[in-house]
Amino acid sequence: MPVSPYSDPGSSTMEAMPYILVLYYSRGGKTADMAARIARGISQVAGMEARLRTVPPVVTRIDEREPEVPETGPLYVEEDDLRHCSGLVLGSPTRFGNMAAPLKHFIDQTSSLWLSGALINKPAAVFTATSSLHGGQESTLLSMMLPLLHHGMVVVGLPYSESGLRQTTGGGTPYGASHWAGEDNNRRIDEHEGSLCQALGTRVATLAKSMSVPS
Repeated sequence: MPVSPYSDPGSSTMEAMPYILVLYYSRGGKTADMAARIARGISQVAGMEARLRTVPPVVTRIDEREPEVPETGPLYVEEDDLRHCSGLVLGSPTRFGNMAAPLKHFIDQTSSLWLSGALINKPAAVFTATSSLHGGQESTLLSMMLPLLHHGMVVVGLPYSESGLRQTTGGGTPYGASHWAGEDNNRRIDEHEGSLCQALGTRVATLAKSMSVPS
């Protein structure tokens, strides 16, 4: 029986199955929608699971605390989720051409993984969403790659053999999947954007399986 991506990471079934970590932050829901499609692509690769995880918002007051478990959706990521993954797909909405602060806050705390080399040679990819068509998608994707390269990960994008890259009138780049959400955030993920999300998940999972990186 397939294991839900929302499952308890402590379960023996989840530990036994190699997984791709789909780690994202989403405020308006579109990055979360993309993550679900990427997870669907990962599930197309036999022997690979998708593990969906998110990060809590950054609080601005000392007396504010986020609940340890989100009320809905996937669990908050833990360092071990990243340490033991076979690959990573990292997603964030664009914030002034860069990843959102909550995701960067988590990435900035992964020095122990860098020191141990836990992520070296594991495949990784990135995805983003913007409200405006030219709202910094490519700069966000490229800047999200930088910490992954510092970790020694093998960063992959989308090849032009994916027809959606040539046909899209919304999001979609060779640097990673993207979505144009519209000024009111009501534009749905279209056919090409969705297919590129799924293709990205499948590509990372396929590479992870072929590279046989031990978790």
